[in-house]
Amino acid sequence: MSVILTVALFVTFLYSICIKYIYWRHRRALETSLKRILKCLSPGGGDGVGVAATSPHGEVRALLVTAHPDDESLFFAPTVIRLVEEEVRVHLLCLSQGNYYNQGTLRREELFSSCAVLGIPASQVTVLDHKDLPDDPNAEWSIPLVSSLVKKHIRSHSFNMVLTFDGRGVSGHANHTAVHEAVSHLASSGQVSEDCCLLSLVTVGLFRKYVSFLELPVSWLWPSALCCITGPRGYAKAKAAMSCHVTQMLWFRHLYVLFSRYMLVNTFHMLPRGPRNLKIY
Repeated sequence: MSVILTVALFVTFLYSICIKYIYWRHRRALETSLKRILKCLSPGGGDGVGVAATSPHGEVRALLVTAHPDDESLFFAPTVIRLVEEEVRVHLLCLSQGNYYNQGTLRREELFSSCAVLGIPASQVTVLDHKDLPDDPNAEWSIPLVSSLVKKHIRSHSFNMVLTFDGRGVSGHANHTAVHEAVSHLASSGQVSEDCCLLSLVTVGLFRKYVSFLELPVSWLWPSALCCITGPRGYAKAKAAMSCHVTQMLWFRHLYVLFSRYMLVNTFHMLPRGPRNLKIY
C-alpha cells in the first residue's frame, strides 16, 4: 500500500511540474503563434510585424463571432483573456440576444457586463437582433444571411483574425454550427481578404471536455494553429465573467464552470481557404 501511495505522490508531483511548465512556456509561445499565423497570411510571407506583442498599438484586430450571450464566457474565455493580455484589440459579434426564454434584453446587458470583465469594452461589442436569427436549437439559420452579416462586420473594421466555432459547435447547438458554416463559407469562397485568418474552436470529446486542468498537456501537445491557456488568475476572471450571466447560472452550469477545460484552454484550427470571390450560395 505504501508503494502505491509513493508512486501516486510521485506521479502527482511530476504532473504538477508538467502543468507549471506548460503555463510558463505558453506565455512565450502565444506571441510566436500569433506572429506565425499573420506571417503566413501576409503578402510575400511578411515579417510578422504587426503582432500586438511587438507593437503597443495592438495591430492584431481580432473578431470573435458567437451565436448567443454567454458563448464568449462558456467557450472562448481563455482566448479573449490571453489576447487582451497580449494587447490585441478584441471585438465581439454576437448574432442573437438569446431570447429563447424571452430574456433577450436582460441577457444583452449580462453580455456587456461579462465582456467588461474579460476586457472587451462596450464599444467593441455588437449584439444583433435579427428576426431570422432566433435563439432556438430547432431554428435553421440562413447561412447566406449569417455570412453576409459577418462579412460586413469584418470589412467595416478591417479585422485580420476571426475566431468562431467549429462544425460541432462544442455543445452541438444548431446555432453554433450555423455560425461555423457561415464563416467557413466565407473562407472557402474567398470573400475575405487574404491577410485575414479564420480560426475555428476545436470541439473535444466528452471525457477531455470535463477533466479541467488535467487535460492541459493533451491540448498543449496536440497540433493546432493557435492554443490559448489561462492560469488560476485567468480561470478566476473567466468564472467571474460567466457569473455575470445570472439568468444562465443553473445548477449544471455551475458544474460546467468547475470542470470544463474550456474555462482554461482553447485550441483552434485554421479554416481552409478557397479561390477569391467564389460564389457557392
